[in-house]
Amino acid sequence: MTRIGQAVILLHAGDREEARNRLGAIWSEIGEEGHSLHRCTLAHYMADAQDDPADELAWDLRALAAADAPTADPAPGGPRGEEAPGPEAHQAMRVFYPSLHLSLAADYVKLRRPDAARIHLARARAATGALSDDGYGNGVRAAIAGLERRLVTERDQSPAPRPFPEQSG
Repeated sequence: MTRIGQAVILLHAGDREEARNRLGAIWSEIGEEGHSLHRCTLAHYMADAQDDPADELAWDLRALAAADAPTADPAPGGPRGEEAPGPEAHQAMRVFYPSLHLSLAADYVKLRRPDAARIHLARARAATGALSDDGYGNGVRAAIAGLERRLVTERDQSPAPRPFPEQSG
């Protein structure tokens, strides 16, 4: 995770190519056999490092597939000799879902597939209950609402604000 974080720093600093190279090298090491949390994190950020929207979608789909993968990675002494992640890994995955679906929705908007974008926006909104009431959670909720407004505007309909699941009741 440290190496992934270092590559993400490069990505956020604007060095997309170097970030992509480093993330690609890490993916080559862990690939489809690594911990689902590591694969999900890496693929999620690798998507952000892509220049082509179709490549971005492919990496975001990998991230979602990793998040959906069983969390029971091999225990010590297993095929990879890695420790199974604890409950904190499962919680971390739940927190990823709103962002994963938001990213997929944004990918589909770029690829001019608004119906697929709406499906993932609905899934993103439905998963927001896992988010905390902090900067990250509020930022993801704001991004979901912003993309919803954009899609509604593109359909020439007036936007109707909808509460997030954790706000209704």
